Amino acid sequence: MKQNQSASKRAGHKPKIVAAIPCLNEEKSIGSVVVITKKFVDSVVVIDDGSTDATPEVAAEAGAEVYQHGQNRGYGAAIHSALTKGKQLEADILVILDGDGQHDPRDIPSLIEPVLAGKADVVVGSRFLGKGEKPPFYRRLGQYLLTAATNLGSGRRLSDSQSGFRAYSAKALDSLSLIEKGMSVSSEIQFAISRSGLKVAEVPIAVSYIGKLKRNPVGHGAGVLSRILVMVSLRYPLILFGAPGLGLLAGGLYLGARVLTVYSNTQELAIGNAFGTILLCLAGLLSLFTALMLQAIKELLRGGTQSAKEAERYVPGSESSEEMH
Repeated sequence: MKQNQSASKRAGHKPKIVAAIPCLNEEKSIGSVVVITKKFVDSVVVIDDGSTDATPEVAAEAGAEVYQHGQNRGYGAAIHSALTKGKQLEADILVILDGDGQHDPRDIPSLIEPVLAGKADVVVGSRFLGKGEKPPFYRRLGQYLLTAATNLGSGRRLSDSQSGFRAYSAKALDSLSLIEKGMSVSSEIQFAISRSGLKVAEVPIAVSYIGKLKRNPVGHGAGVLSRILVMVSLRYPLILFGAPGLGLLAGGLYLGARVLTVYSNTQELAIGNAFGTILLCLAGLLSLFTALMLQAIKELLRGGTQSAKEAERYVPGSESSEEMH
């Protein structure tokens, strides 16, 4: 019912567009980013993730509503807060962009156009479409690797899975449920998009690479890749661990049969084959056990998410959930 109400509101009125800017220690750039962004949206919210400089004060003076974490909780937590604020403000479209000046707010109209046209629920601003400035080679290489891993694991193909410049419809805000706290949240969103059946589109964006990197690119890439592997293992546990486990167990049983055959014919124990039997059978059983445990965790997470959504919509003594909103 809420989605129908939102749809009618969009049809009869000008859509409410909110921009959320997660940032950490961006006092030099956040003011100008907020001022330019305000020209293209109805309101701007800055998610301050525990800055130790004057970022929140500068953002407030520039005209943004500032939401502070109080301490640094990670980029993923800032994105989660941004999505939550978008829902609280009843945004028809939520735009998220970085506060370091890398993203150009002038790209917001083209970013939100597919959502306004009903062609997409999530729009990703891609750095690899069009003819704009591209990241340095070593960063492109890492981003291609992370994008390939995310595309393979999520079943959705994007050219820039790690982009932080995105637009979300009200439907997407209601559907996305995230748990990642770090930089891997961008990949998690792609997994969540696939899981929720949301429509996704990409548009080219302009980027500006100025200043020094805040994170070591190798450490950053390795950390995100490890989390992608975890997400893949939770999404396809029976395939990722179950199938190899069955193969290892079958190999162990084959070697075991050979050990019995040799012993039956020669009364001698084939030590090498016997040792291989034990190793393969143990590895196969361990892999199968891991697959079953991860599948159980997957079902528990799915059930918990569904229960949380139902609890959020439920109002005791009422047949309608609208009163909660």
